[in-house]
Amino acid sequence: MSVCTTIRTALVAATAVALPMALAAPALAATPAGAGHHDATREAMEAAVDAGVPGVTATAKDGHGTWSATAGVGNLETRKPRSAEDRYRVGSITKTFVATVLLQLEAQGRLSLDDTVEKWLPGLVRGNGHDGGRITLRQLLNHTSGIFNYTADQDFGRTYFLKDGFFKHRYDTKKPEELVALAMTHEPDFEPGTSWRYSNTNFVLAGMVIEEVTGRPYGDAIRERVIKPLHLTATSVPGTRVTVPGPSSRAYSKLALTTTGPTYDVTNLNPSIAYAAGEMISNSTDLGRFYTALLRGRLLPREQLAEMTTTVPVNEATGYGLGLMKTELSCGVTVWGHGGGIHGSLSEAVTTKDGRHSLALNYNGDWSGSTGALIEAEFCGKEQATKLRGEPGVRFAPSRIG
Repeated sequence: MSVCTTIRTALVAATAVALPMALAAPALAATPAGAGHHDATREAMEAAVDAGVPGVTATAKDGHGTWSATAGVGNLETRKPRSAEDRYRVGSITKTFVATVLLQLEAQGRLSLDDTVEKWLPGLVRGNGHDGGRITLRQLLNHTSGIFNYTADQDFGRTYFLKDGFFKHRYDTKKPEELVALAMTHEPDFEPGTSWRYSNTNFVLAGMVIEEVTGRPYGDAIRERVIKPLHLTATSVPGTRVTVPGPSSRAYSKLALTTTGPTYDVTNLNPSIAYAAGEMISNSTDLGRFYTALLRGRLLPREQLAEMTTTVPVNEATGYGLGLMKTELSCGVTVWGHGGGIHGSLSEAVTTKDGRHSLALNYNGDWSGSTGALIEAEFCGKEQATKLRGEPGVRFAPSRIG
């Protein structure tokens, strides 16, 4: 199974890419570090732009130092190039931050991952076969709860991810209780603990549990427990703020079920539709620092890190832990991290388990290009990246935040 499928199989949909060269952009710009060690990654970035991605920004860190590069543009009108310092919406990478905070609270004895959802959010998960008294917090974090994914609701998709609905509702504020209530109008996907399926509703509930336990917004807990201790200066939990702080690029989408047609600027939106499932903003440097610190045990005690890295199978190459994905690449290297998709933005952040080699990247378009090819290029080299060039590109699925 290809990396395009394995790395993001639970988060995004794959589709063939056939885009005009109108989006092709200026030549690659890079910060020299460990010259020659990232040539395959450079080529994969250029290939993504050739495939239609407006622009790419990436930062890697290994034994040779820190390397950053960009390809393409950050603004289709002005042709301004992307920056290695760009901040961007990270989508479901938010989930790892949320899981980290819940595990910290467990380490402090303030909750147990074996607690039921009903204990902390009484009456909220109920209806059409859902029963919060039979679902644990652990099952929320590893997507074995069976709770329906609210972003897969067809009306929600038309309202927030397709053109007419998006431009009418892009600044709406949605409360987390509303998102959960929408999920409850559907039947569960399966009995709790009997299977695996990615559901953004799980992490909306996880964020609400953090707020119930701490008595404060979940974003405050992430700022105090993760962002500040790690000095993540480009990372934020925006809440209802509709803009992306600078430096940043514009974000683009087709706002359609196809990869053709007009391209729209979707940079500004109210991220409350994603809440704790995918609202955060960061940059590649901060994401690399976060995942490296996490896997090296700087944020969690040994017991909680072991819980987080205990995975359930997703497919033959991928397992899902607690807000954390494990993927074995084609060359045998295993990376840990998460991907994220939201309007106009596709991101990946991964590291080896020892934290010695990390990569974080972002595309400022959500309809084309293989993020998996960049990861293969960085960790496995040119040969594997070349094999992936002709494969379907990874695309943000309009039905959900991934």
